[in-house]
Amino acid sequence: MRLAHHLAVASEWIRGTCVEATEFPDLAQRYRVMAVPKIVINETVQFEGAYPESAFVDQLLRAVNGETQ
Repeated sequence: MRLAHHLAVASEWIRGTCVEATEFPDLAQRYRVMAVPKIVINETVQFEGAYPESAFVDQLLRAVNGETQ
């Protein structure tokens, strides 16, 4: 989440929101959270685990380009 927030500060086009899965079980179920961190970008790209910065940005670009999983 820290990287998402850094990117959000750097660009007005990016917004990072952190949600505690145990406090919002409806969202955890909606996004099928099985591990944390769970990253969801534009409802199209999702991944779990701590990705290195370059891999995170690659996933972000996939979402921006309209690619899905």
